Amino acid sequence: MSEDSSRRDTPLRVAIVGAGPAGFYAAVELLRDPRFTVKIDMFDRLPTPFGLVRHGVAPDHEKIRSVTRFYAGGVEGRTVHYRMFGNVELGRDLDLRDLRQRYHAVILAIGAQSDRRLDIPGEELRGVHPASAFVAWYNGHPDFADARFDLSVDKVVVVGHGNVALDVCRMLCRTPEELGRTDTADHALPGLGSNCVREIVLLGRSGPAQAAYTPQEFKELTELSEADLVVSDEDREIHPITRKAWEAEELDPLRAKNLQIALDSARREARPGKKTIRLRFHCTPIEILGQQDRVVGLRVRRNRQVERDGAVVIEPTDQIEDIECGAIFRSIGYRIAPIEGVPFELDKNQIPNDKGQVLITSGGPPVPGMFVTGWAKRGPSGIIGTNKPDALETVTQLLDAWQAGALPEPAAVVSGGEIEALLDRNGVQYVTYSDWKLLDQLEVQSGQAEGRPRRKFTDVPTMLRAIGDARLSTIRDQQIVSTAGQGKG
Repeated sequence: MSEDSSRRDTPLRVAIVGAGPAGFYAAVELLRDPRFTVKIDMFDRLPTPFGLVRHGVAPDHEKIRSVTRFYAGGVEGRTVHYRMFGNVELGRDLDLRDLRQRYHAVILAIGAQSDRRLDIPGEELRGVHPASAFVAWYNGHPDFADARFDLSVDKVVVVGHGNVALDVCRMLCRTPEELGRTDTADHALPGLGSNCVREIVLLGRSGPAQAAYTPQEFKELTELSEADLVVSDEDREIHPITRKAWEAEELDPLRAKNLQIALDSARREARPGKKTIRLRFHCTPIEILGQQDRVVGLRVRRNRQVERDGAVVIEPTDQIEDIECGAIFRSIGYRIAPIEGVPFELDKNQIPNDKGQVLITSGGPPVPGMFVTGWAKRGPSGIIGTNKPDALETVTQLLDAWQAGALPEPAAVVSGGEIEALLDRNGVQYVTYSDWKLLDQLEVQSGQAEGRPRRKFTDVPTMLRAIGDARLSTIRDQQIVSTAGQGKG
């Protein structure tokens, strides 16, 4: 029997750590390859799948969340080939060694677990928050259900010009009626709906042509019913090189659209009675100002755009400005958390890899059977769809290694219930994909009764109790049907 034939007949066993977009795209790509029989076990520390799609995408972007139907369609009905183990944390309930002993390959799709800090004086003051924590709070992430945000302030600053920063602005400007049609977490609805914020300063260090947000999200800020996007004359200034490239249609299309929106769609002053989103460019935070341990302002250094070697670059000036505010949300990127036993490059904020094959060091030899996809592979960048080609590249590497006989043979054979037995021995109350479908049904039914897409469970113990009750209800229903059938016989 040839090596290729043997690979076709032998099931390839893969563990995927992380049930977010990166993990699901990898699972779908593995399952759709007709050459091999693949068996996937997916692990996630939360009982619910879909990661940032569930807990990161803003509630008013329901259309973006519809991508979960693609993920579900790729794995549902594939119970022989796909299993999910939710509420299982790597390093707490099992470790990497457990997985490497039982699978031919492990794909790390762990995402980013923390945000980047500003690293300036005053960052520990009350009222300074990671935007990621605020987003997780209003999206019902169990880790942030009890977080507290004082929204009684009149003015806030959002630091960063990415899509997450825009989400924060938009959610602070939605009306109670608009929020009430979303799946915003129940605990966040009162605070968001009655917030006292009248002005949001959306602040970035570069110019309007360098902002990282996407035009579609940016345009939404000009369409809010109760808020106006405002750009001052000073912040409308464009460097001559940038303007020349823009007018010659040589500027990147996305940057050109952002520039067009900033100049054409934004107002110079907000209308009376409307909230203000004041877009500021060329500002670098240098200190957070406080009184009695609470933030009262942000000190920034003004930047300017200059030409250097034919390119436009940012350089600081001597101009200092203090911006009064009662809260600050920083949104300047994410940090990947290193995993014990996995190589990590702190300076690059990623796991060293070659097209998804984990390496001992950059440019060094591979770690056999270990792969990575998503943010941990390329760094925290891109949109949800970026994970699809990223996962395909990783899966291609994995399958090529499998076909070439380069994957290690597991020391322990994974039988039908071996992983379950391991988790049971470790006292883990794991959640299967079928359990998630029960939870999903409960959330949707509860939400639809109120004209909302769903009402999310926001703490793990309640999720586990709800799943247990739903299991018992399903068993009782099956028994009733069975008894009725016997009676007819």
